[in-house]
Amino acid sequence: MTATVEGVPFVTDGATGAAGVPGGPRATTVDVIIPVLDEERALPGCIETVHRFLRESFPLPWRITIVDSGSTDGTWELARRLSRDLPGVAAVRLETVGKGAAIRAGWSASGADVVAFMDVDLSTELPALLPLVMAVVSGHCEIAIGSRLLGGARIRRSFRREVISRGYNGLLRVGFRAGFTDSACGFKAARAEVIRPILAKVADDAWFFDTEMLLIAEHNGARVREVAVDWTEDADSKVRLWRTAWADLRGMVRVARALSSGAATVELPRPPDPAPAPSPPARIALVRRLVSFGLVGLASTVVHAFLYLLLRTALPVEAANLLALAATAVVNTEAHRRWTFNRRAGRRVVAHARAGLLFLLNYAVTTTAIVVTGAGPRWTEGLALVCASLAMTAIRFTLLDRWVFPRR
Repeated sequence: MTATVEGVPFVTDGATGAAGVPGGPRATTVDVIIPVLDEERALPGCIETVHRFLRESFPLPWRITIVDSGSTDGTWELARRLSRDLPGVAAVRLETVGKGAAIRAGWSASGADVVAFMDVDLSTELPALLPLVMAVVSGHCEIAIGSRLLGGARIRRSFRREVISRGYNGLLRVGFRAGFTDSACGFKAARAEVIRPILAKVADDAWFFDTEMLLIAEHNGARVREVAVDWTEDADSKVRLWRTAWADLRGMVRVARALSSGAATVELPRPPDPAPAPSPPARIALVRRLVSFGLVGLASTVVHAFLYLLLRTALPVEAANLLALAATAVVNTEAHRRWTFNRRAGRRVVAHARAGLLFLLNYAVTTTAIVVTGAGPRWTEGLALVCASLAMTAIRFTLLDRWVFPRR
């Protein structure tokens, strides 16, 4: 089964129907861009491997787009043949040379919800593609990147490349306060509607493209998430390390100027707001409040009675009850505000002022109950105090809920 997008089919066999970005009912479509330049040897094996992996293991509608950026060998003819022979494979020809130019063209022209790219040498193991894409589809980020330097990554490469890579990414973290660890890994995905305005600000067409894109994205508030990957160095890589490193340093200077001058500022679509947590049914919420109120009240009453009996050995009834009640009132009020009624926002001073009036009412009722019992053993005073406190429970619950901590 296929769904035609811009005349090129997205393969949907086995798709799970996951919600589209940013949450619509349509299944999310994914376009995997593979930039190539004079890759007639590597291209057929790469496309057949990726095609087989996506067909057998990828749950979302997908398409592979080969972007040839000015090849002079037989790469373009191979790309056209592959697009004719394999469903879900498209081929695009550019005259501009450069990996960055190829990715920009492929991502900008794609009609997919999520766009991704990988290097033709398949240095990164393909099982990392689904976690990469799902980080974007889930709404947890706008851009997801593979990282060879993240904990859990397994890599095989030369000591020289390891030192250069760590030094380069260290410069980015120090100079730009970058939140990512590996900008150059050729394994990335992005939400299409977010990445397009960012691409318009990226000037580099070559190997610095990835870094410039990520720096501009973070500068404008896009969320970048990393996925640890398994990566093996390609011995036949076309990357010239020292020449590329020098070009990257010049690119960093240029990007720093653009960021500081405001030239790299863009307006990005807002990420979808998270769905609010469902409110519990009214009966369950009431039971929860009553249980919390009872537990807090019971603890306060026990402490109140204990302090009263302790103070009563040296003080008259009125003073002992006042001090004992005052010692528990503030903690009791704050506990109800936080746990029983969950009213953490709002005017705390007003709430405590109203609770003070309720304190005076509680003090008057409990003191009267003790005095009415008359002279007798101390335990009878404690019993009268507890009974009066329990009698105030229903009144306190209603006043706290409706008046002290009113719903907003």
